[in-house]
Amino acid sequence: MNKKEIGNMGEYIASKYLENLKYEIIKRNYYTRFGEIDIIAKKENEIIFVEVKTRCNNLFGSPAESINNTKKKHIYKSAKYFLYKTKQEESFTRFDVIEIYIIDKEIRIKHLKQIM
Repeated sequence: MNKKEIGNMGEYIASKYLENLKYEIIKRNYYTRFGEIDIIAKKENEIIFVEVKTRCNNLFGSPAESINNTKKKHIYKSAKYFLYKTKQEESFTRFDVIEIYIIDKEIRIKHLKQIM
């Protein structure tokens, strides 16, 4: 599989994981001029913006470590834009990272809440 296919698979796995935990998936791959948000979900009264990072090995550190300040800034701006466009600026929000490890056909999920 190429990098794009691995990323798409990770986002699909993360979406199913969240749905199993009773999150409502609002949007996947939400694009703005500021950047992209992988998953926007809702649980109870909170909107959760999720960055999904998928790896097939751990040679280069944890997936969450690859989210630099520039990427965080793009996610925040995109989230702010989403909240404005959907008239939900007063909503409670959270920024999570879901790490997906696909190693030797075994899938491991690590959900880091309020990390960004």
